[in-house]
Amino acid sequence: MILLLLLLAGLGHAQEVQQQLPDKTRILFLLDGSGSMLAGWGDTNRITAAKELLGDLVDSLKANPKLDLALRVYGHLYRRSSQNCKDTRLEVGFGKNNHNQIINELKTIEPKGTTPIAYSLEQAANDFPSTAGYRNIVIIITDGIESCDGDPCAVSLALQKRGIFLKPFIIGIGMGQDFKEQFKCIGEYYDAKDISSFQKALAKAVSTSLDKTTASIELLDINKRPRETNVNVSFINNFTKEPAFDFVHYRDPQGRPDSVQLDPVLTYDVVVNTLPPVIKRNVNLIPGKHNVITISSPQGKLSIKQKSASTYQNGVRAIIRERGKTAIVNIHDINTQQQYLVGKYDVEVLTTPRRHFRNVEINQDQTTTLTLPDPGLLNLYNNAPGYGSIYEIDESGRQEWVYDLAHDQSRISLALQPGTYKIVFRVDKAPGSKYTAIKTVTIESGRSAVVKLFN
Repeated sequence: MILLLLLLAGLGHAQEVQQQLPDKTRILFLLDGSGSMLAGWGDTNRITAAKELLGDLVDSLKANPKLDLALRVYGHLYRRSSQNCKDTRLEVGFGKNNHNQIINELKTIEPKGTTPIAYSLEQAANDFPSTAGYRNIVIIITDGIESCDGDPCAVSLALQKRGIFLKPFIIGIGMGQDFKEQFKCIGEYYDAKDISSFQKALAKAVSTSLDKTTASIELLDINKRPRETNVNVSFINNFTKEPAFDFVHYRDPQGRPDSVQLDPVLTYDVVVNTLPPVIKRNVNLIPGKHNVITISSPQGKLSIKQKSASTYQNGVRAIIRERGKTAIVNIHDINTQQQYLVGKYDVEVLTTPRRHFRNVEINQDQTTTLTLPDPGLLNLYNNAPGYGSIYEIDESGRQEWVYDLAHDQSRISLALQPGTYKIVFRVDKAPGSKYTAIKTVTIESGRSAVVKLFN
């Protein structure tokens, strides 16, 4: 009876949604106030059109209580002759009911100077409050490229990787599609060739930021039927290459994949973590819609048996290949010496996870020594069966599959190389992939770590 109560308690905890988007959004408008914005545009000039349309947009957003706005401008404080590359200022910070303040401030902007986009983005990192529960968006409105020898591409990537804001939107006023290549390293570029297209680009950037967007994933078998399931699916941020979402795929009793909410601001590489993985790159979601993502990922089973295999249970071996070649030269037992021809080799050590040594040089009558750190021990406890995997997270934040968890084992002890790991797990009885839980753990040499998946 006690065991049943514990199991039900664990299932109740598991069925809380584990991964969901923040409920609120912040949008920072980063407006170009450089001298070139005085150029004619239709029946008016660029700055006048930008201020009027942006003001109208801000006014229309007053009714959204889950949206905070702010305004930063650059190139408007100093004359171009001074070439002041720190010419940027947060004119209106984030706050409730500041719409009229932004509208009034827009009216005072007079273009003067240069275009310090990189520096302005760096400063924008300080504009977003640290309060949790928000998605941070930047919409850049400009009619020119960086003119201060800064690197807006590097700045944008660094701030996205730090989680300061999502992929920015860039609206190019009167610039043309030729500039798309120059801005794609910063974010999503919209070409506003005229006032009408500028208005549409503004609306598109805002709606993409705010509209609720869902997706379901159909994993197709060899007959193109969506029957594969219970495999980890990772949504990788195509821009930063870091994981944005991880779900253990789910189909309901009728065989239908469930729906999850995703962020349409991002472009994804969708990785089905089969062995080997299947990757669908550059997946753009339609904002405000339900998106169906189909990926062919047929699977079968392989059973490998060997009598007395337990003799080698604690052994570690390495695969040796000549540099740049796929053929295996030797399977090398750890803690032994073996002679090889002089040359360069690639060594794959079959620890968990595997460790690679590239371009290892073997010299005449010399011993080349490779040393690996001692493993640590990960002890996993779970009171309900389920599906999941372990990933290693490298220093840049990227993840790589390491190990699939046994479906029905309540305790798993696994030797792992030192590092940072993420455990992605969904209880078998949970009614959807949105109940997938994520735990992180650090493994140290010679030490044990304990993780309870669900208490």
